[in-house]
Amino acid sequence: MNTEVAVLEQLKPENIRAQYELSRLLAGMSADVAKLYLRWAAKLATHPGASVKTGAGLAADVLDISKDVLLRIAGEEVESRKLNGDRRFASEAWETKAPYRVLRRAYDAYSRAALKLAEETPGLDDEDRRKIRFFTGQFLDAIAPANFAISNPEVVEEAVQSRGRNFMHGMRNLWHDMDLAHGRLNISMSDLGAFEVGKNLATTPGEVVYRNELMELIQYTPTTKQVSRRPLMIIPPWFNKYYVLDMQPANSVVKYLVDQGQTVFLISWRNPDENMPDKAFDDYMLEGPLEAMDIIEEITGESEVNAMGYCLGGILLACVLAWLEAKGRRPIRSATYLTTLIDYTDVGDVKVFVDEKQLDRLERLGKAKGYLPGDNVAWGFRLLRAPDLIWSFVINHYMLGRDRVPFDLLFWNEDATNMPLSCHMFFMRNMYIDNQLRVPNAIELAGEPIDVTRIETPAYILSTRDDHIAPWKTTYEATQLFAGRSRFVLGNSGHIAGVINPPTRVKYGYRVANGNPPDAEDWFKRAKEKPGSWWPDWVQWLRRYSGGKVTARKPGSKAYPSLEPAPGSYVRQMIRPDKRSLL
Repeated sequence: MNTEVAVLEQLKPENIRAQYELSRLLAGMSADVAKLYLRWAAKLATHPGASVKTGAGLAADVLDISKDVLLRIAGEEVESRKLNGDRRFASEAWETKAPYRVLRRAYDAYSRAALKLAEETPGLDDEDRRKIRFFTGQFLDAIAPANFAISNPEVVEEAVQSRGRNFMHGMRNLWHDMDLAHGRLNISMSDLGAFEVGKNLATTPGEVVYRNELMELIQYTPTTKQVSRRPLMIIPPWFNKYYVLDMQPANSVVKYLVDQGQTVFLISWRNPDENMPDKAFDDYMLEGPLEAMDIIEEITGESEVNAMGYCLGGILLACVLAWLEAKGRRPIRSATYLTTLIDYTDVGDVKVFVDEKQLDRLERLGKAKGYLPGDNVAWGFRLLRAPDLIWSFVINHYMLGRDRVPFDLLFWNEDATNMPLSCHMFFMRNMYIDNQLRVPNAIELAGEPIDVTRIETPAYILSTRDDHIAPWKTTYEATQLFAGRSRFVLGNSGHIAGVINPPTRVKYGYRVANGNPPDAEDWFKRAKEKPGSWWPDWVQWLRRYSGGKVTARKPGSKAYPSLEPAPGSYVRQMIRPDKRSLL
């Protein structure tokens, strides 16, 4: 689509209204943040001791920095004080060159003081304190000396070595990103031309055996002569594309499962558009896993399946199990939950974006477009890890002028999907705001009150230690809520990298323990760390519920022949750059 057509597209009444609602959303958030800081200032005014204490600590740090400078001028040996783990200051110049060392230490001292003041101001409620801590952190991330060309030693050195060509290349990269989104800010994280779904991503052989308005059901081609009798149904989140579980052969969860002798069926969700505003959470349950199980039974002849849900897919899986329990049915033999929240008491910094006022604004935006734009939601998640997902790319692409590096997980991360309005509002209000999923019979789906505490299905629950979306101590609460036995496994790394951790890489380990005490910290103390991937541990657990072996099955049946080869059509539905609604 050329620029002229894209501009005309943006001038359509529905898109003008959507831009207006997006502006109202951002303006409303800005006003809320301003009021938040006014409340903080009022608390500081009535409790001056907090400011005095923090100021004294900052003054001591400044004196320490001054002492460091004087000792180095005098030729004295001074202990190195690198900021361990902070990749923004990985260059040796931040320690060996005086101006950068002073700047780094001053920034570190100011940051610690600001965050400490937010933490220790008396009289703030928990919600305000969390938001102040988060937005103060965002400000501190933005003003980090590494983010400015003149105060970043790597950028300065590159400018000298290249005679400024890095800035020319950086401007080219910036222009490319803005041109891709027709004047809006859209910071690319990966080389978008390096990957293509179905070509070098999502390449595990299989067939689409069923399609409805919400999903395609893929059955994968076996690679072993015999397979487990009970099929495995995978429910990905509908916020992202399913192929995070089928990236490339070396890191594909799907391929690994097929090679281990599992008959894998996977739901590929449709990317919602303006024709789906009323698709509800109930619809995702009824037209997703429940309908898929009927198709799986017809194709395989098996009335029971094992099921796995990832993130939002895991939440849907728990709802399906509770709904089936209310119906007196147990067709799911085992359930695997990957980074799944069942309790929402503490959801981390995601809570900053979730309150009734913000949801009302988001709902108006959704009504203007007929769906919630995926890019807007994705930007919220990028803010949760701004140094890694925003500022590192500003530095590398715009200041250092480096080309984007092909990275499959980052390509997938940018391949966002829209959110169905009705479904998403139900989910956010009932789960994140009211925490109703853990309350017996508080939520009704398709005419049945559901109660997750009645779920007796054996569960394998994986969380990851550095997960910023589903904090592991909160996901652990599922072990206390479910009635059945559960195995809790804690992987290293985060929400994506800790899950997509194939055995061949031996990159991150995991922890396991016998039993699930009430407190997550007690579990952690007794847990033993294991090297390598958690995948073999899961497959070994899964085999207990697989029902023995049968001859490998070809995809499809007479009633449900192949519609097209995997990965199908729905996963290829992308948010076109000219449709994006970014900053």
